[in-house]
Amino acid sequence: MSDDEETEIRLAATADAAAIAHIHMTSRAAAMPYLPAQKRGHEQVTRWFERVVLTTCRVWVAVRGTEILGYAALEGDMLEHLYLRPELRRRGIGTLLLDEVRRHSPDGLSLHVFQQNTQARAFYARHGFHVLDTSDGDRNMENLPDMTLRWPGR
Repeated sequence: MSDDEETEIRLAATADAAAIAHIHMTSRAAAMPYLPAQKRGHEQVTRWFERVVLTTCRVWVAVRGTEILGYAALEGDMLEHLYLRPELRRRGIGTLLLDEVRRHSPDGLSLHVFQQNTQARAFYARHGFHVLDTSDGDRNMENLPDMTLRWPGR
């Protein structure tokens, strides 16, 4: 992949599910080593994206050439997922995806983030999100303390 090529954001297609699943799995493992070990394999996660995420959410991918670099999934005004290939963090790709999501949520946007995920929390704080509430982990399947963040909109 050449840095000379421009990163573009487009809507995801079903054909992107395997690449998105790979990004989801590798990014979570790299950025959140405190999470319980993944019990589902790549094929199962791909099917989950095909059958659930891509049918219930608007999903965008960041692409350069033919390579998918990251994705964001929006359900209503809830940002369900925003993940990048681990080696491509801090290059503006997450901001491009977040800007696209916010363009489609001008009245505001919420998300959940693990309290331990200080890098993600700092990223969202830089982009105008503030803490709405915290939880002891009873509302996520990992049972880890989390928080709800909110961007108030334009």
